[in-house]
Amino acid sequence: MPIKEKIRTIPDHPKKGIMFRDITTLIKDPVGFRLVIDNFTQRYIKGDIDFDVIVGIESRGFIIGGALAYTLGKGFVPVRKKGKLPAETISHEYELEYGTDTIEMHTDAFPKGARVLVIDDLIATGGTALATAALIEKLGGSVVEMAFIVNLPDVGGAARLQEHGYRLYALTEFEGD
Repeated sequence: MPIKEKIRTIPDHPKKGIMFRDITTLIKDPVGFRLVIDNFTQRYIKGDIDFDVIVGIESRGFIIGGALAYTLGKGFVPVRKKGKLPAETISHEYELEYGTDTIEMHTDAFPKGARVLVIDDLIATGGTALATAALIEKLGGSVVEMAFIVNLPDVGGAARLQEHGYRLYALTEFEGD
């Protein structure tokens, strides 16, 4: 069974008109979770995309990024919401549909010049991914690729990332919002 078929769609969540793509049904399934990690591992184990560390975006990016870091023998760095990390952090505020949010990363997350693979579950508007890239670049790192389980191309996030020069990869996509 393909990855896409293991993802639950919840209509009108978090608001009317939104089709929420819920990956919890995918990752609770041992075959589905293995498919995700194996697919990402096969992409990155070849060495065509050279990177030093994986950065996972809170919270589902922790699940996928942590498992992938293990299979590839790479370090893992979390990007968290403001106030969640215990040591010295840098932060980046970014726009949401209704207001702003702030994410943070430890200032010692990786050395200057590090090549970074960013992992999250889904790319919708691209706001959090762009904010994560900004944090990485503030610390002197470079984003080599952003990888997602799901791309929602009609929402425009993938196009926004590409317009900013970021390379991205997704295992599957869903049309519509």
